[in-house]
Amino acid sequence: MLSKKIESALNKQVELEGNSSQYYLAMASWAETQGMDGVAQFLYGHADEERMHMIKLIKFINERGGHGIVPATTAPPKTFKSVQAAFELVLSHEIKVSTEINKLVETCLKERDYTTHNFLQWYVSEQIEEEALARKVLDKLKLIGGEKGGLYLFDRDLQALAAADAADATAEK
Repeated sequence: MLSKKIESALNKQVELEGNSSQYYLAMASWAETQGMDGVAQFLYGHADEERMHMIKLIKFINERGGHGIVPATTAPPKTFKSVQAAFELVLSHEIKVSTEINKLVETCLKERDYTTHNFLQWYVSEQIEEEALARKVLDKLKLIGGEKGGLYLFDRDLQALAAADAADATAEK
C-alpha cells in the first residue's frame, strides 16, 4: 500500500513524464515541418517512450492501492531556433527529469518504502541512458556546426538510429 505522500510524489512524476512526451512530440512535429524526417522520427519515438514511462508509473500506483492520475499537460513550444537548440532543450529537460527521479528515490528512502524505491531503480538507469544519448546527439551537432551537408547526414543517421530503436522495442515485446 502506498502512503499518500508517495502516491502524490509518483503522480507528480506521472505529470512530468506526460509533459516530456508532449515536449518531444512538439519537437518532432517542428522537425518534420523543417524537412528533417530522421530527427522527427527519432523524436516521435522518444515521445512514445516518455508516454510509456508515464503509463508504467500509473499502473504501478494503481497496483499498489493508489490512484494514478492522468494529468493535464502543459503546452510545449511550437517552434525551435535550430536542431541544436532543440537538443539542448532535450538535455536540460532530461537533467530536470533525473533530478526529480532522484528526489522521488530520496523520498522513498525517508518513508521506508523499499518497494517503490526498487521500482524506481529502472527509472534511475533509464535517465542515465537518456542524458548520455542527448549529450551524444549534441556532440555530433557541435561537430557539424552550421554545415548543411553535415546536417543532412546527421538527419539520416538519426533516422537509422530511430529505426533500430523501434526494432529493439518490437523485439522486447
